[in-house]
Amino acid sequence: MPIVKFLVGILGIAGGIYLALCGWLWFAQRRLMYLPSPVIEVTPTAFGVAYEDVWIPVDGPWGGQIHGWWLPASAGSELTILYLHGNAGNVSSNLAKALQLRSLGVSVLAIDYRGYGQSSGPFPSEQQLYDDALAAWQFLQAERGVMPHQLVVYGHSLGGAIGIELARRVPHLAGLVIEASFTSMADMASLSHYNRWFPVRQLLTQRFDSITKVKHLKVPTLYLHGMADLSVPATMGEALYQATQGPKSLWLVPKADHNDLPDWAGDEFKQRLHQFLQDYVLVQH
Repeated sequence: MPIVKFLVGILGIAGGIYLALCGWLWFAQRRLMYLPSPVIEVTPTAFGVAYEDVWIPVDGPWGGQIHGWWLPASAGSELTILYLHGNAGNVSSNLAKALQLRSLGVSVLAIDYRGYGQSSGPFPSEQQLYDDALAAWQFLQAERGVMPHQLVVYGHSLGGAIGIELARRVPHLAGLVIEASFTSMADMASLSHYNRWFPVRQLLTQRFDSITKVKHLKVPTLYLHGMADLSVPATMGEALYQATQGPKSLWLVPKADHNDLPDWAGDEFKQRLHQFLQDYVLVQH
């Protein structure tokens, strides 16, 4: 029957288009997740802060190097914070946070992952991001003499997922601070508009399964999350906190969105971090 053949043909075309769109999502997901910028907008010099450009080689099949800023403490603190920024921009667009961390009286290493800022390529992937953070840790150990018990890892958003993986790979870190991060990329994908039409969980290659990893962490961990976060719901920060087995704290900041938590927190931001260091980190020294 002609009408049946016509309908079968239409369904076949629609199915082909749908499968093609699924294929596009599978290939394009990294471009949707990672939004790097090559433009360095400002350096610590603009704030009168001494710093050093560092170039850190990365092992692995792709090789290359990551660029970072070493911000030494003004006093003789033994603690160092490794700052891991989120999925967009580069180290310069996250400079304010790095300087706030340095104001705690510690040294800070802020890095750009490969594909971001002045770091080499290739375009980021989950495994490469993990390898970049590990390379930064190895640099701190070899070139700055930082031991695990002297290192606090601070990760914002995507950087939080990277920090959790680094804490899994490097035992006995002094501390871990996770700001506005998510339980897993699958959970985030389920919140996206793509989930209405496509099997996003099945299409994911970038998984960042933090909720599973934190169940095995023993490092003292502070979770920070804005209660008005429109990008990553605060319930995800709470879920990570609940799943964490080691020493932990949770601070939910009213009215704070995804990128402005320190602004809404004001002086309490520094006070809370200092208290975390006093309660969980410095007591180990």
